[in-house]
Formats: sequence, C-alpha cells, structure tokens
Amino acid sequence: MRTTHDPAGVTWRKSSYSDGGDNNCIEVADGFLGVVPVRDSKVPDSPVLCFPAAAWSSFIETVKAGRS
Repeated sequence: MRTTHDPAGVTWRKSSYSDGGDNNCIEVADGFLGVVPVRDSKVPDSPVLCFPAAAWSSFIETVKAGRS
C-alpha cells in the first residue's frame, strides 16, 4: 500500500464502465492509502486527480445503482 500520493510508476487500469464509445475513458490506480488516483486514458500525461477513497466508493455505488 502506498502512503504517498505520487502516481508515477503505478499500474493503471481502465474503468469497467468505459465502453469504448466516444473516447470517454478513465483509468484508476490501486494501492494508494485513502485516495484513488484517476486520469484520462486518452492523455496519460495529463494531470492526475486524487479523490478521497470514501468519496470514490460513494460515486461508484451511485453509478452502479444508475442514479447519475
């Protein structure tokens, strides 16, 4: 588990909700303590957004429930 918020050299995975249409894809990195780094898969060198893990979990549950 990483304790710093430096996403350099991490393994990124594409969101399971990315359907490949319109290039609307994000990637997330696992293994950071308390945060979830997120980036645009089309521009991997773009800035990384780090969301609190609890907020990210809430967002994912909302998406899964279809309550966008």
